[in-house]
Amino acid sequence: MLTLRTSEQRGFADHGWLQSFHSFSFADYFDPAHMGFGPLRVINDDVVAAGRGFGMHGHRDMEIVTYVLQGKLSHKDSLGNGADILPGDVQRMSAGKGIMHSEFNQGLRDPVHLLQIWIEPKDKGGAPSYEQKNFSDADKRGRLRLVASPDGSEGSVTIHADASLRVGLFDGEERAELALDPARKAYVHVARGAIVANGQALKAGDALKLEGEASLTLQGGEQAEVLVFDLAA
Repeated sequence: MLTLRTSEQRGFADHGWLQSFHSFSFADYFDPAHMGFGPLRVINDDVVAAGRGFGMHGHRDMEIVTYVLQGKLSHKDSLGNGADILPGDVQRMSAGKGIMHSEFNQGLRDPVHLLQIWIEPKDKGGAPSYEQKNFSDADKRGRLRLVASPDGSEGSVTIHADASLRVGLFDGEERAELALDPARKAYVHVARGAIVANGQALKAGDALKLEGEASLTLQGGEQAEVLVFDLAA
């Protein structure tokens, strides 16, 4: 079964310094029909103005993945980590029993465009931790590159959840096929551009939920950047 959720159907919040589209219920946006999908709980499509950001705040029992599409986001946390997150970077922060962090656009002029993703962990109360890796455009070109997984396979970051994330770049004749377990869920999110997923045309901000499907085919990309989640049912 395929279920389309268009970009226009997402929640939206305008905070002045932050423009945020919510794929699932978050903060003041509440929709009981969109509380998550399997362990995938949040995809926020954020644009942060120059010189602004998220001040130090806390989380518990959540796997938080940050994926920057444009600009540079500066990270600090209560574990003593400090790093800049650039396009192609995948940052994983396991909140566990509790962590504080901040994320800022320290640039003077240009905004930062990012996706913040929350995934529910398999177990609660674990030790908080942090990991960050870069995946080049060449490594994602015309294929679905594994960037986050429960066991850190293929050089991916390790998330403590029954979920994995792949990212691909597609244009023109480039295509990819991915075998799926029909007993699990899959979720396709188009970060930018346009693509056809299992015959369904998708544009930036659109998502496709897949349930009971044995495979995913991506083709007909137009400067597309696509995230594909494999999720426990």
